[in-house]
Amino acid sequence: MPEASPRGTYLIIAETLRSEIQAKQGGDTLPSEADLMDSHGVSRNTIRRALKVLEADGVVESAPGIGWRVIRGGDRRSLAERMTDVIQEDSLSVGDTYPSEAKLCERFGASRTAVRRVLAQMEGNGLLATVHGKGRTVRALPASTARP
Repeated sequence: MPEASPRGTYLIIAETLRSEIQAKQGGDTLPSEADLMDSHGVSRNTIRRALKVLEADGVVESAPGIGWRVIRGGDRRSLAERMTDVIQEDSLSVGDTYPSEAKLCERFGASRTAVRRVLAQMEGNGLLATVHGKGRTVRALPASTARP
């Protein structure tokens, strides 16, 4: 990785790995962490953070004695994409209440940490607004779901 990213190098690596997994039909295991470190030019911690993102999204799982294994089948979209799509799937409009963290964890089978990370990202992108004690509301519609 030639330069630091304001988004987070581990997130860029996670998206690169996700794309490689989607493009490849065979191969159920990922390269070793050492091989990933060499190919991306980053530390083991950065690789592990990237793998944890993919694990939270249900793309890979840790297999003792094997390494990281691809989970086949199911929804391949990232948790961020799936949570953004909730606005359209639930027919939410600007000002409507967005589902709670607990409901999102249950809906997507994700950890509270992963859900909170995506919620913060959605707030940063201007899609959601948080009112202390009242929860989150839709602040803007995603570009792909904007209604006339």
